[in-house]
Amino acid sequence: MANTAQAVFFKVMGGLFKAHPWHGVPIGEEAPALVNAYIEMVPTDSVKYEVDKATGHLKVDRPQKYSSHCPTLYGFIPKTYCGDRIGEFCAERTGRKRIVGDGDPLDICVLTEKPIQHGDILVRAVPIGGLRMVDGKEADDKIIAVLNQDGAYGQWKDIHECPETLIERLRHYFLTYKDIPGTKARKAEITHVYNAEEAHRVITISRDDYRAKYGDLDELLTIALTPK
Repeated sequence: MANTAQAVFFKVMGGLFKAHPWHGVPIGEEAPALVNAYIEMVPTDSVKYEVDKATGHLKVDRPQKYSSHCPTLYGFIPKTYCGDRIGEFCAERTGRKRIVGDGDPLDICVLTEKPIQHGDILVRAVPIGGLRMVDGKEADDKIIAVLNQDGAYGQWKDIHECPETLIERLRHYFLTYKDIPGTKARKAEITHVYNAEEAHRVITISRDDYRAKYGDLDELLTIALTPK
C-alpha cells in the first residue's frame, strides 16, 4: 500500500512541480560509473550562474571577473553533499589537518563536442577523474566527466586519456575564477589530479555525506505514507 501511495504521490507532484535539481533529481541507478549532472554553466557564459539552494531556480551569482571562461559544461551531481566525510577523505589524501567539506553538492565538469547553449539542464555523464581542490580549509573537488555517448569524448574511461592542455585550462579557471582583481592573495589550490577509480570513491563518499545531512527522501516518504 505504501509503495503504491508513494508512486501516485510522485506522479502527481511531478506533474505539478519541477523537481529541485539538488534534492529532487536521482543521481542515477548506475552511479558512480554513470551519473546525472545538473548543468549550471556552459563555456560561453560570461556570468557565473548557480542554483539557488532554497528554491532550486538557477540564479546569477556574479559576473565573471576575468575574460577566461570555464572550458566545459559545469554543474553538480544531484543528491551529493561535501560534508565531514569528504573533508576527512581530502585530509587523508593531502596529509593535512582540519579540512572540511564546502557544504555544497559535488561539482562536476562535463566534456562534450556538442555546443550546448545554456545551463539549467540535466545530462548523463561518465566520470573519468577529478581535481582535488582545497579552498582555504575546505575540500572543493571537481569531478571531470564526459557526456555519455559523446561522439568525440564518449570513449574515454580515465583521466589519462584527457589532453594535458585541457587539464591545465581547468586548473587555471578554478584557481582564478574567485580572485578579486588587484589582489595577490590566493586561497585555492589544486593538490592532485586523480583517476576514475578515485572519482568514483569521491562520489560515493559525497552520497554518504548527503544521506547523513538530509536523509533518504524516498524512505521518509514511505514511512509517512505507511498506515499506522
